[in-house]
Amino acid sequence: MSFVNYNTKEINCKIVYYGPGLGGKTTNIQYIYQKTAGGSKGEMVSLDSENERTIFFDFLPLDLGEIRGFKTRFHLYTVPGQVFYESSRKLILRGVDGVIFVADSQLERMEANIESLKSLEANLTEQGYDIDQIPIVFQWNKRDLPNVTPVEDMNQTLNADERPAFDAVAVKGIGVFETLKTMSKLVLMNLKGGLKE
Repeated sequence: MSFVNYNTKEINCKIVYYGPGLGGKTTNIQYIYQKTAGGSKGEMVSLDSENERTIFFDFLPLDLGEIRGFKTRFHLYTVPGQVFYESSRKLILRGVDGVIFVADSQLERMEANIESLKSLEANLTEQGYDIDQIPIVFQWNKRDLPNVTPVEDMNQTLNADERPAFDAVAVKGIGVFETLKTMSKLVLMNLKGGLKE
């Protein structure tokens, strides 16, 4: 979970973008990085292997305030979407404070969304997380394409617990910050209950 640095008076929170391959996870992070002021963000790091890409960067949001005198710093990660990188996904989920599940709205991608969500649930459970206690926000990406699954069906199939969900077109930035702000608020609400005076 979150790491508290008492020397710098910072709380470091980890948010992981999870979902099927080519669903828009990396596009979300790249858009956020481009639109975040220089002094509020760290470097973006991309770890590429032959078939896998993991992107990470951290940023310090200015409008979310402090928690008992501590600044909050969010570290954003993407997981590789392809199923055969399961071990990398597990590693990236370690210490997670919240998950943004980026679903591909295209009709033909529903099976990949379901498979990825099952993978998320299994990986969180295997690492000892109670999935009901982890903040999860859904993003229905690629809503601008002609062959999309209706939002009601996306919710019914993937979001049975009725967690927050946002329509998005990540390449245009639509829904990107709304999703992240909601996740940040949920993570901070969890922290406020757990941080010692």
